[in-house]
Amino acid sequence: MSDSDMNDLARVAGGAAVAIVINEALEAHRTPEETPAGKNAEVHSIGENWPDPILPDQVPVPDIPVDVLPSWVKDMALAVAESTQTPTALAVMVSLSVLATCLHRRFEVAPWGEDDDYTEPLNVWTLTTLPSGSRKTAVIGALAGPLVHWEKLERDRLRREIVSSKAARMVAKKNIEKLTKAAVNADSDKAREEFRKQIEDEENNMPPEIRAPRLFTGDVTAERLQALLVEHDERMAVLSDEAGIFLIMSGMYSGGNANLDVFLQGHAGAPMRVDRADRCAHVDRPALTFGLALQPGVLADVASSRRFRDSGLLARFLFAMPQSNVGSRDVRRRWAIPHYVKQEYERRLHGLLDGRSQAVNKPRALAMTDPARELWLDFAAEIEAQQGERGAMESIADWSSKLPGAAARIAALIELADCGPAAEGVSLEATEKAVRLCRLLIPHAHAAFGLLGADAT
Repeated sequence: MSDSDMNDLARVAGGAAVAIVINEALEAHRTPEETPAGKNAEVHSIGENWPDPILPDQVPVPDIPVDVLPSWVKDMALAVAESTQTPTALAVMVSLSVLATCLHRRFEVAPWGEDDDYTEPLNVWTLTTLPSGSRKTAVIGALAGPLVHWEKLERDRLRREIVSSKAARMVAKKNIEKLTKAAVNADSDKAREEFRKQIEDEENNMPPEIRAPRLFTGDVTAERLQALLVEHDERMAVLSDEAGIFLIMSGMYSGGNANLDVFLQGHAGAPMRVDRADRCAHVDRPALTFGLALQPGVLADVASSRRFRDSGLLARFLFAMPQSNVGSRDVRRRWAIPHYVKQEYERRLHGLLDGRSQAVNKPRALAMTDPARELWLDFAAEIEAQQGERGAMESIADWSSKLPGAAARIAALIELADCGPAAEGVSLEATEKAVRLCRLLIPHAHAAFGLLGADAT
């Protein structure tokens, strides 16, 4: 036998020896249940018993069906998805944000009862990722269209009042300027005091500024968002398929030092106090809703900053990462949204907005029924058990910790959409839909944080 043949034999023998050692080590730590073929099973490859590797952009995620939504919202979401040939997940997520835009700040959910200290506001943050050309604009336009129409109707209704108030305020300000100048040039303290009283009367009698109501915006800075919350009864939504607001939130236009407080406080409903030389904003219960649809690359590039994760901003979003159907759409197919579906959707949305113009000092709390609370608590316990060390959600515990609260918010939104503003409590049926949706969103969150390079797995 040649030297070459001897070396080949040694290599084979060495490889076999290594396989035997590995096999014995595995058998020593493997229970009988873990050994499909019994104790004599042989390991032929080290990777034979390993799970398939999880690669970026290849994490499998479930579909999000429209039947997690209330009936009339479901009909519209399905029609929009069919008409635009887009994944139903996009329509579901945008629909939730539209519902929150109508109802946040006016209502809240109280799982333990109306008199309990723990409540959740009804604003939600949704973020769906789809590549460019996926018709995200068409979906948001169709679902948010009734909001635009409502704003226009309100502008037309209040036009005369707005003009009258603006004119009266302009006159009052001019009078105050004249009186102030006269007071400065007054010859005596008595005359100056008279002018001061007239200025005070003008200030007290000046009519309040009347603004046309706004439901949502698109591209807005943190500073302007603070002002919008002050101007529009402490509530505002951002519905957009452009990356502008996300870039602002990440600080891309401010050297990475964007002011995130208004966003964080707007999600939690925490009091906001801004007192700076150039602006002042005091908001007791801010309610900020997001409905974003972005390209995956934008999310990966912008949100991978450590500050974005450490601040808790990412943990507040409900992510959906459906598989794109670009390249498989039927270009010859044209299916328009039925008129009766659009009409009913707009009618019900406008019904939810009835009474919105009235001042709200404190949101009305909706308590969960006993069966609904038990289901919600079971779900919360299930999530909690998976967040510890080596748990399935250990790497996204900051996100999953907020998931039970999000489920409560969504359940209340579904209940109000079904029963209207007169709803008396959150039912078991609404809670079942919310919990089902949140369970479906968990793999999407793993995929999202994996895309961001933030998931340890």
